[in-house]
Amino acid sequence: MVGPRCSAIVQPLPFRTLLYRYFFFDWLFEDAGHGDVFRRAAAWRHNCEQAHWLLTYMRRWLWCGFVLYAFGGYAELLLGLPQLSAFFYVPASLTLPVNAVIGAAWLGFKALPRPLGRR
Repeated sequence: MVGPRCSAIVQPLPFRTLLYRYFFFDWLFEDAGHGDVFRRAAAWRHNCEQAHWLLTYMRRWLWCGFVLYAFGGYAELLLGLPQLSAFFYVPASLTLPVNAVIGAAWLGFKALPRPLGRR
């Protein structure tokens, strides 16, 4: 026996929280604009390390956009229901700006230099 056993009980997250975390990434990052210079630098390093997850979120939003667009096309072309197709087309079109924001954040973490401390 190497050491004392740790009996930590992990509570399962509610479905709403899991669904939120599946589509939105803000819970992965820390605020690098508050605290002293060391805390901000640590938050920036942490955020740069977490930036690789942004590509996963881009893929998720891209696939959701494709699926919603396909449902809209199915409803419009095969079922002949243009009102129902709008129910799918509008959220599909909203995935593009979400992916643009995620892409800009990923590029910012990968390409921009570390911010300087306040003086």
